[in-house]
Amino acid sequence: MLIDYERLSLRDRRALGELDDSKQRSAAEREAIYPVVIRAAARVAVTARCVRGIDSRGLHNTNLDALARCLERVAVPGAVCLTDGFSVGRRCAVEHTAVIGGDARSAAIAAASVIAKVTRDRYMHRAEQAYPGFGFAGNVGYSTPEHRAAIVERGPSALHRRSFASIAYSQLELG
Repeated sequence: MLIDYERLSLRDRRALGELDDSKQRSAAEREAIYPVVIRAAARVAVTARCVRGIDSRGLHNTNLDALARCLERVAVPGAVCLTDGFSVGRRCAVEHTAVIGGDARSAAIAAASVIAKVTRDRYMHRAEQAYPGFGFAGNVGYSTPEHRAAIVERGPSALHRRSFASIAYSQLELG
């Protein structure tokens, strides 16, 4: 994400000054800062990947490829591109620098993290409507005891990876 500070009001600049590790913020706090981040952004890119693709290529490789595509979509000449923790290496056409703990050290990474988490949370709330009973709205993509019990009881939904070696999956035929 590229931030254009010159377009922002003083109030928005102050709000962005509060950005830090988005994992330390509640979902409500991330939702509140989200419109400010969107107003501040000169460019935003979000990439989602399907379960089949993740199963066939692996989660880590899929995530790195998605990050590379996002970097290529937001990069502008002369800007320094930063990633949170991982370098995407040669798979990305844009020069970039990995920053360990980046969402606590870079406003741009923290802002991108807010965009990613709010987008994911909103998607998971919609998934709850499509696949009730799995607790997607409450776990927003993370395993909980209730979610694992629902998988055992109902079997995995179309949103569940078949390649994931979860304890909840161990009792199921996934063929």
